[in-house]
Amino acid sequence: MITLRILCKSNNKNLICKRFNCSSHQNYDIVVIGGGIVGAASARELIIRHPTMKVALLEKEKRFAFHQSGNNSGVIHAGIYYKPGSLKAKLCVEGLNLSYKYFDEKNIKYLKCGKLIVATDRSEVPRLLDLYDRGIKNGVKDITLLDAKEIREQEPNCKGIQALWSPHTGIVDWGEVTQSYVRDFEEYGGKTYLNFEVKQFTEGHNPDFPVIITDNKENTVQAKYVLTCCGLQSDTVAVLTGCPEEPKIIPFRGEYLFLSPKKSNLAKANIYPVPDPRFPFLGVHLTPRIDGRVIVGPNAILAFCKEGYRWSDVNMHELKEVLSFSGFRKMAFKYTGFGLKEMARSIFIPLQVKQIQRYIQNITSSDVERGPAGVRAQAMAKDGTLIEDFVFDSKPGSGAIGSRVLHCRNAPSPGATSSLAIAKMIADKMKVTFNL
Repeated sequence: MITLRILCKSNNKNLICKRFNCSSHQNYDIVVIGGGIVGAASARELIIRHPTMKVALLEKEKRFAFHQSGNNSGVIHAGIYYKPGSLKAKLCVEGLNLSYKYFDEKNIKYLKCGKLIVATDRSEVPRLLDLYDRGIKNGVKDITLLDAKEIREQEPNCKGIQALWSPHTGIVDWGEVTQSYVRDFEEYGGKTYLNFEVKQFTEGHNPDFPVIITDNKENTVQAKYVLTCCGLQSDTVAVLTGCPEEPKIIPFRGEYLFLSPKKSNLAKANIYPVPDPRFPFLGVHLTPRIDGRVIVGPNAILAFCKEGYRWSDVNMHELKEVLSFSGFRKMAFKYTGFGLKEMARSIFIPLQVKQIQRYIQNITSSDVERGPAGVRAQAMAKDGTLIEDFVFDSKPGSGAIGSRVLHCRNAPSPGATSSLAIAKMIADKMKVTFNL
């Protein structure tokens, strides 16, 4: 039985920003806040299910998929890592199948290049076998175990004693996929707003559209029901409606290296280490991108602001909030050694290269250069626990705002792969919550 955690019981292809003033034309049956991949997929699903409703999608940036959805490795995950029976496992497997079908329908370029998870030491083999067992239980298609010789046959430059091969893992540009979802949404009659940074929710006098949403320029839209999918800003937006700070979003920056073009033939597939269960991240891996480049990484370090893609990106207010959060302090104490090593790898490229040399030995520091970075929205509880599953938040019984706003406060990796499946789940939940 799968349960969802509930908190607070008590065809415009250029996607042009629409400027507007408050009027009856800005009344919507459903407003979705957040133009990342989960928000865009959910808005698309909602308008497909409810074609007679007026639906709007609001995004604070100048384009959709500006943050996590447009700054990731581009992997299409198969569902190997997740606890059998969990929502993440179910939605990832379902989402992969829905994604490949969607890519084919929309002629979106992708590559089903596969993934090797490689054990380089005997101590890692039991964990690798556990992953294989998880994958089988989760319904991941066609995964197999390879010995050292078979690893070489699959990837001649990869060295390991045993590996798990997932042929249906792939790569795609998730930013492009998000833009496609938005085009679908607009073609079905949905309205999109860019540069709309939500700053306030207030209760209006119109009983049909009682939730007034105001941005930082005093523009407003009015809604009957609201869904927020705000990623890195999900806790900030939820607090605006009276929900608690927890789960707190802690921003972790993942920095990648680019492999030089002359070495881009070293791997055709995604090559990952066996993850260490003591730590919450998958480890440094090698990933071909849909543009032909190959990236190595990421590390995982605390970002100094929620949208901190560089060491120089600092927001003292946001940083103070993170450092004062009891959950972060507990986690930082627990993983002090790991955190210091990750910071060192950020500064000294050879330390990050050393991680990949465990299974691709003929990569040297001269073969890489600094590449892109992304920031992961990691939801955290007060006890320092990293929240793995989806969290929905509302405040029923507290007036129009509380009873009509649903927050998706955590859509963890593999959120992009799972996006179409997540959208179906959210639409189902909104149907029950709001009696749509």
